[in-house]
Amino acid sequence: MSDMAKNLILWLVIAVVLMSVFQSFGPSESNGRRVDYSTFMSELTQDQVREARINGREINVTKKDSNKYTTYIPVNDPKLLDTLLTKNVKVVGEPPEEPSLLASIFISWFPMLLLIGVWIFFMRQMQGGGGKGAMSFGKSKGPYADGRPDQNHFCRRCRLR
Repeated sequence: MSDMAKNLILWLVIAVVLMSVFQSFGPSESNGRRVDYSTFMSELTQDQVREARINGREINVTKKDSNKYTTYIPVNDPKLLDTLLTKNVKVVGEPPEEPSLLASIFISWFPMLLLIGVWIFFMRQMQGGGGKGAMSFGKSKGPYADGRPDQNHFCRRCRLR
């Protein structure tokens, strides 16, 4: 396989990994608008709420006119569940969302893979020999600053003169 094909495949893999990471870490889309908790409580006392899906501190509310919105519980309210049940609101409890498997693997393994990658990069730089790379200290190929000619010509080495 040619070097160009290898580079193209490498960049495609990097792009796919980055897109999946950004997608897993990105903000989740909420279903509808956000309303403050006091508005939710006033609508609850006025019997306008049909269903409440509780996920941690987030409540996804469905009103009796089928409008949906999201609110957040600011503090632990022990009376909330009693109020919902006395108003005959359908209460659905959902488990809290956990990060995806890809996100947890990325978070735990990324620092180690980064260190290994930097180590491999430096090891390959050191194998190269003189004169190439920014961190390689080889013999300079430039002309002398004082103008004297280079003493190492081919004819002098082969003792032609």
